[in-house]
Amino acid sequence: MPSTISVSTDERVACIDITDRIGAAIDTDTGLCTVFVPHTTAGVVVNENEQRLRSDLRRVLEQLVPQGEGYTHDDIDRNADAHLRSMLLGEHVTVPIEDGALALGTWQSILFVECDGPRSRHISVTTVD
Repeated sequence: MPSTISVSTDERVACIDITDRIGAAIDTDTGLCTVFVPHTTAGVVVNENEQRLRSDLRRVLEQLVPQGEGYTHDDIDRNADAHLRSMLLGEHVTVPIEDGALALGTWQSILFVECDGPRSRHISVTTVD
């Protein structure tokens, strides 16, 4: 049975380390943990949780997909950039579980990336043996 964690952001583009919260949801000693973001304007990645790198990610997303560039979808919600950015990031990651913990590399963390905040989001965490 999947569990759910909630995340709130206070900026339009934000990068939040959710590793500890995902680790707390693990209910098996060995297997796989899939973290899924059921939103079309947010994503999840595995990378280093370093403030300057998170800042660089925000800058790169804004450079690659600038807001207000006349995207067709902007006629609906004015957030086409957020949809496009989340497609670049991806909606899920899968991490091995060993000895009841996430088997991440030394510098790896699970990062939630908000592209259309501020918002409250739900993230699904599913483990399999």
